[in-house]
Amino acid sequence: MAPNPAARSVAAVGRRLVRFAKTVTTSSPSRFAIVVFSALILITTALLSLPIASADRTVTPLADALFTAMSTICVTGLSTVDMATHWSGFGRGVIFVGVNIGGLGVLTLASVMGLAISKRLGLRAKLIAAGDTNPMRAHGGPVNESQTVRLGEVGSLLRTVAISAFAIEAGLMVLLYPAFLLSGTDPLTALWEAPFYSAMAFTNTGFTPNPGGLAPYAQNYYVLSVIMLGVFLGSLGFPVIYTLARQRWHVRRWSLHAKLTMITTIVLFFIGAAVFLLLEFDNPKTFGSMDAGDTTFQAFFLSAMTRSGGFNVVNIGDLNGSSLLVGSMLMFVGGGSASTAGGIKVTTLAVLALAVISEAKGRPAVQAFGRRIPSDVQRVALSVVAWGATTVAIATVTICQITKYPVVDVLFDVVSAFGTVGLSTGITERLPDPATYVLAATIFMGRVGTVTLAAAVAATSRTQLYSLPVERPIVG
Repeated sequence: MAPNPAARSVAAVGRRLVRFAKTVTTSSPSRFAIVVFSALILITTALLSLPIASADRTVTPLADALFTAMSTICVTGLSTVDMATHWSGFGRGVIFVGVNIGGLGVLTLASVMGLAISKRLGLRAKLIAAGDTNPMRAHGGPVNESQTVRLGEVGSLLRTVAISAFAIEAGLMVLLYPAFLLSGTDPLTALWEAPFYSAMAFTNTGFTPNPGGLAPYAQNYYVLSVIMLGVFLGSLGFPVIYTLARQRWHVRRWSLHAKLTMITTIVLFFIGAAVFLLLEFDNPKTFGSMDAGDTTFQAFFLSAMTRSGGFNVVNIGDLNGSSLLVGSMLMFVGGGSASTAGGIKVTTLAVLALAVISEAKGRPAVQAFGRRIPSDVQRVALSVVAWGATTVAIATVTICQITKYPVVDVLFDVVSAFGTVGLSTGITERLPDPATYVLAATIFMGRVGTVTLAAAVAATSRTQLYSLPVERPIVG
């Protein structure tokens, strides 16, 4: 019996779709990563637009659904609606799952999807995963094999990502559950809030499932300390967790990336706390009404959250303008590379700082811990800062023009969006739809990564086979 023509046509279309999927999976890692993230955002938007996703069983407006989906998949934490009252159990479940998927990272997630389609983790798929640990992997041309994670280790890295994410979130949940019970929370409610808070802390998102957020736990230093621990672990990045898992306390064997990440993270944590303490100790709306112990602890908590955590105890809108500016600086830097945190990354700041120090000392090359940092890494660091600053500037000017809100408040929320932090002065919930879409685009740019996005836009990489004459312009 001859095959049905319609069946042959469907089979042919299916084969073409499979070939197309495999081609996309292996042709351009950065483009495929953006496609995957965009698809996840659209799916989450559709789910959150369903009547069953809202508490009152009405259709959530497109701007709110899209912004929440963007904030969820990009693990940001900003919201245009009240997270505790607007969404139903189904809606909060979608957000919980979306945050955990988004927390895996753009390129790491793309590697898993590519593996599922290609049935194997080939060279191209490994390039996708390695690109999440080193931006140079997203570019063509020769790459120094002394990387954070080499291609042969990518399989182990992916296992570390999955195992560490599950283990850390489970550990945080175990620590939080009894604390919620002791604070008077219903056992069934605590059974939901504990994993929700643990996921939001580790992914550096900052969504809260209960009315008032962390306000009921403002004086519960145990809960706040566990939240800070989760944010810290999530902001380190999976390459650092991978290094720590292999080398543990053998600090001398740590990779240069791990050393720079740990040192810069700790230094910024203490500097941020000291500056907030200095600027807010006499502000009656924030730290001025607290004693010395409370003020010190809350300064450290605020410093940790502005690194990408997104939780807050004090009202961000009550901070002094100087504190908002400092917070914007910390949020712009963000956390570690290939982490659940956003921003330009602490290693980017470290590389630029080392370049400045080397230039001041007249050194011919940038050095750290007995290693030389090549010029291509320095160029990537400069590109990341330039693209990030440009994105923040354009978004701030656009939203200021649309809303006429104070520039310091708009700047803080824009940097919070770019750094996928989630803290807000209160203007995000009041934004009109055009400004909401601008802020959503800023979130996407911040999470996907400016270098990855630029690499995806570039159609091809060209090799220049000649060298032009040298001429030095005057700089400075």
